[in-house]
Amino acid sequence: MKSGLQRRLLLLLLVPLGIFALISVYFDYQTAGSVALQKDQQLARLIPLLADSVVGPGITPGGREPLLLLAPAVDDFLKGRVGSAGFRISDAQGEFMAGEDWIPDLLPATHETEFHSIEHKGVTYRIAAQRANTAAGGLIVQLADGSDPRQQWVRSVLIKVLLPNLILVLAAGFALNWAVTRALKPLIELKDAVERRNPRDLSAIDPLATPAEVQPLVSALNRLFGLVNDQAEGQRRFVADAAHQLRTPLAGLQAQVEAWAQAAKVAQAAGSDGAVTLSAEKIIKLRNATRRTSQLANQLLALSRADASAAGAQPMQRVDLKELCESILPLHLDAAMRKGIDLGLETQPAQVSGHEWLLRELLGNLVDNAVKYTPPGGTVTIRCGRVSGLIASDAPTPPVPGSSGAGQPRWGFFLEVEDDGPGIAPNERGMALQRFYRVQGTAGEGNGLGLAIADEIARVHHSQLELDYAGTGPAGPYGLRVRLSL
Repeated sequence: MKSGLQRRLLLLLLVPLGIFALISVYFDYQTAGSVALQKDQQLARLIPLLADSVVGPGITPGGREPLLLLAPAVDDFLKGRVGSAGFRISDAQGEFMAGEDWIPDLLPATHETEFHSIEHKGVTYRIAAQRANTAAGGLIVQLADGSDPRQQWVRSVLIKVLLPNLILVLAAGFALNWAVTRALKPLIELKDAVERRNPRDLSAIDPLATPAEVQPLVSALNRLFGLVNDQAEGQRRFVADAAHQLRTPLAGLQAQVEAWAQAAKVAQAAGSDGAVTLSAEKIIKLRNATRRTSQLANQLLALSRADASAAGAQPMQRVDLKELCESILPLHLDAAMRKGIDLGLETQPAQVSGHEWLLRELLGNLVDNAVKYTPPGGTVTIRCGRVSGLIASDAPTPPVPGSSGAGQPRWGFFLEVEDDGPGIAPNERGMALQRFYRVQGTAGEGNGLGLAIADEIARVHHSQLELDYAGTGPAGPYGLRVRLSL
């Protein structure tokens, strides 16, 4: 926008200045031509007087120089232009007789005055030549004038017109560039503010903070933001309502299927026939499908609640990360024990500003994923604590508990889940955070929403999930470490 609009404004302002400069050059040339015409007319008036100045033939024995008595007007002309004017008197064949010999011999064809231009020692002279009948006979008289403004026009226009106009245009260009840059600064700030916005931030722009000429555009953008926000809000409400309405019948169905599965296991343990065994296997498959459907509904509801634009409007509270980890651990102990997984806890005292219910959802999803995809006999560890060192990023960070905030160093805290499962390759980590994406070759069942929900919650807390390998062994990197910095 700066390179386009600013360039157009500068061109629209500088082009008229350039045109004015050319017009000034043209009028200066016209003025020089008028003055030159007057000079030619002056030479035409003085040529007859120069011819009359020849009062007789030469009196020197053997000499050719005629007897001269310069007319007062001619004498004044020559004395007033010492070094830039001269005359020459030649015979009818052009042979030099008197005056300046550097003036070339010109042979007018008639008795009319002819004008010529010559250059001598860097000076351009205007020469008037005429055949005249004098007291010494028919002679050729020439009068030279080196002050012709038209002949000196290029030099004078360069020094007196073009150079000042060029300096004026350059100075005006710098001044206009500064003025246009200052004038466009609100537009540049508006552009930068829109570019820095999170794609999910559809809040209105303050029209009063923009110039009056841009306020209609800002109002149109605000209307567009409002329409998009209403549409997104409608989609969120639909997902939330659908997920909420599905929870109750799914919970009832899951309860019934769980009861059937338990009864089938009892019958199978009692040594029933093959038909009962086949029926028990079908019921167990139905139970697993019902569990996945119920989990999907719960995750869709959590995803809707974790939306950045919806959760960001709610005030943050003080959250004890250690207490949060300790409350999540018992919820996943049974699933970990069924697979023989060592589910552990490594916590340090840590308090942050955030949404407690969202962080609980995030940690629950991370632990559930770790337990689900870690092979039997593996290890899953939940951690929280303080980051060693100052935070280097510009992301909003809560102050250290008990500090005044201003002038205090801002320390970071983290929430982390680590497992020794298959891990996620670096080229798939970005896609793994997308909704409904599952890493190729992953064992177990899932909907591809766990990490997407966790990433959405991280955005609400002005952060992002950091995925990395848990370690490196003889066979290469292994495991997955998911960290949230707060």
